[in-house]
Amino acid sequence: MPVTGVQLVSLAVSDQDRARDFYVDVLGFDLVSDAELGPGMRWVQVRPPGAATSITLVTWFATMQPGAVKGTVLESDDLDGDVARLRSLGVAIDGDVQQAPWGRFVTFDDPDGNGLVLQETGAG
Repeated sequence: MPVTGVQLVSLAVSDQDRARDFYVDVLGFDLVSDAELGPGMRWVQVRPPGAATSITLVTWFATMQPGAVKGTVLESDDLDGDVARLRSLGVAIDGDVQQAPWGRFVTFDDPDGNGLVLQETGAG
């Protein structure tokens, strides 16, 4: 039986409130869940609107260090507009929009230094 999809990915953060606010208020993700799991453990799950895959923002995995993940790719339908909006919200975008054979993209970090790629696939 083949794997049929990716349900969620865990991303280590140092402050779940700050990370939740960044992914929801700045990137525009939906908050799927924010619930206590037990002492010192909280389940914070976010996802882009309409997406099947979500991200859990975790603090309790000793082997997962905040800021260690690089290259998480997010898709945009309006890269130039999204870059302008993110910059207006104080997000430091690394340089200008770059062109690649598969589309256009920019890179930036979340508040913990996890590296994100915002791309517009197949754009001119």
